Amino acid sequence: MSDNMRFSEALSAFGGDRKQLIRILQSAQSEFSYISEDTIRRISEKMNIPVSEIYGVVTFYRQFSLNKPGRHIIKVCSGTACHVGGSEKLSELIGDMLSISSGETTEDGMFTLDEAACLGCCSLAPVMMIDGKVYGRLTEKKVSDIINSFREGDSI
Repeated sequence: MSDNMRFSEALSAFGGDRKQLIRILQSAQSEFSYISEDTIRRISEKMNIPVSEIYGVVTFYRQFSLNKPGRHIIKVCSGTACHVGGSEKLSELIGDMLSISSGETTEDGMFTLDEAACLGCCSLAPVMMIDGKVYGRLTEKKVSDIINSFREGDSI
């Protein structure tokens, strides 16, 4: 079976094999963008693994999220070049504008703010990525303009 098999198929195919837990969680994360309580219960029942053990795995690995992401995912690079370029201050600005911290989603479900160890765009530092698009050579003004354009529905 392919690595991108749908969650239900993965659970049916590997549900009896405890060694496949991470693979099943990856499938669920890929399909739903997060791991819900309902998903954890389904896995627990099918695989006969305690819910607490599954939560332990989900919270240990950063690739998994227990929170439903916003419609727009903002990743601020914290790599060396971006850090030197002021990405921490820009991340704080975004957090202040949206009233959230890294790893959180706005109440309206529009934005999720995350930190990325490196986005691989060092020559454009500091950078952020929104929905897979990189925005570089950022200043406070540019960040404000970009976030406001998303709020208004006119993403840059």
